[in-house]
Formats: sequence, structure tokens, C-alpha cells
Amino acid sequence: MTGILAAAVKDTSRGGVNGLGIAIVTYAPDLPVLTETLDRLGQALAHARRQNRLADARLILVDNGPGPTWKNSLQPILDAAALPATVELLSGHGNIGYGAAHNLALSRHDLEFHLILNPDALLDEDALSEGLAFLAAHPEAGLLAPAVWGPDGQRQYLCKAYPTALDLALRGFAPIWLKRLFRARLEHYELRDRIGETVYWDPPLISGCFMLARRDPLVRAKGFHRDYFLYFEDYDLSLRLAEHARLVFVPAVRIVHLGGHAARKGFRHIFLFLCSAASFFNRHGWRWW
Repeated sequence: MTGILAAAVKDTSRGGVNGLGIAIVTYAPDLPVLTETLDRLGQALAHARRQNRLADARLILVDNGPGPTWKNSLQPILDAAALPATVELLSGHGNIGYGAAHNLALSRHDLEFHLILNPDALLDEDALSEGLAFLAAHPEAGLLAPAVWGPDGQRQYLCKAYPTALDLALRGFAPIWLKRLFRARLEHYELRDRIGETVYWDPPLISGCFMLARRDPLVRAKGFHRDYFLYFEDYDLSLRLAEHARLVFVPAVRIVHLGGHAARKGFRHIFLFLCSAASFFNRHGWRWW
């Protein structure tokens, strides 16, 4: 166990309080998009406070960006957001990877709940109120996935079945005409026949643009695995966290996700995607088709 997570485990002995830690990890972010994300987060936090769903909140923004210039850009944005939360900016450590940065944020608080949030995820005003209310009513739930739409209004599916290598190749890299031939297969991978307007328990995997968790099982699962620099750390975490608490899709929690796929981000991201996919399958078992 790393020193960061050892500290986090030690913190759980304090029992936590009725509060929410929020972790956002950035690397040279789109600043207007981050500004909108923080604005929507502030509205959701204020709503949760009005609904008496939240006694305390802490935002930890971890800057993995290159050089000190990003800290100088991010701090004014955080100050202007005027969030109803304690805010901390961690910067200057370099690009330690997505999962390691989130583990660092997890170690910075001992609140009862923890939200892993992408810098391009826009929360509905009542998203946190609904999510925290569900977790309060269902103590067996340890990790919650929301209903997600893209900026084009199309529904996105964060919950997934266990993938095969063929599923990942088709979804990430196949041309549109080939995806159409395998439409039923890809829809099965995205659990489209199960994800709708009702609560769905125990999806095998949850993607990580919004993961609302209880901190205790998250820490007992030891957070994100250090072997994943980028991609598949959320799938790996889902499988390990499910040993400690149940995963659940809750459609009343709604967000808009502006992100894209690895194949659209250049060869370096494709390389990282493939390396992380191999690590995932080596650890949890290969399925080819």
C-alpha cells in the first residue's frame, strides 16, 4: 500500500462526518469548460445544502499540468467560482497519472462520501441531492453511477459489461459502418437493455467521469491501482470495490459529459489506452470475443 493510501486508511478510523469530498484532476484543461463545471458544481452543492443533504464539502483540485503556469491559471478560476465548500489546489508535483492524482485527493479528507468528477462533467442542480439521498437510504450502496447525456443530447452509458478485446476495438477504433454491423453487440456491452429510467443494481463496471462513492469502501479497496496511468483505472476499481459494497446506477442523478474517446485524441492516447487495456486483462482475465 502506498503512503498516500496508508494515510487514507488511517483517516477512516475517525469515522468520517456527514460531508462530501470532491476530487477533480486536470492536465492543461479547457479553462472555459472547467469554469462551467465549477459553476454547475457550485449550484449542485448549494442545492444539497438547502435540502439538508450535506453538512460539509471539500473540493480538492489536483493539477497534473506541466509547469507552474497552470497553477497561476487555475487559482483565479477557483477563487471566482466562490463554491460553498472548502477549496484546495494541489499543484507542482507533475503528471503523476489520473489514478494516483485521485488517490492523493482521497487522502486529503475524511468525509463520509467522495465524488470523482471529470473537469468536463456538468451536474444537474439536484444531482448531488439525489445521489446523497440515495446513498443515505441504501447503506449497502458503495459506488453510484448517474444518467449521462452528451453535449449533442445523446445518452451516454457509463455502466458496462465486462469487455472483450473485440468490444474495445469496435467501440474505440472501428469505422461507423462496421459499428453498425455489430450494433447489438455494442449495445449489450453498454448494458442498454438494462440502463434506463429505473435503478439498476450491480453493473459489472462503471466508467469514471462521475463516481459518487462512500469513502470507507473506496479506501478499503485501496483506491485506484497505481499500474494505470490513464484509462481502465475506473474499470479496475469497479471490480475491486464491488468486493466491499454494491455498485448501482441511479437515473435520478443526471449529468452532461463533454468528453471524447481516446482514438480522437492522438497516438499517445491510443498507446496509453492499449497499454492500460493489456494491464486490465492481465489482472482480471482476457476475453477476446
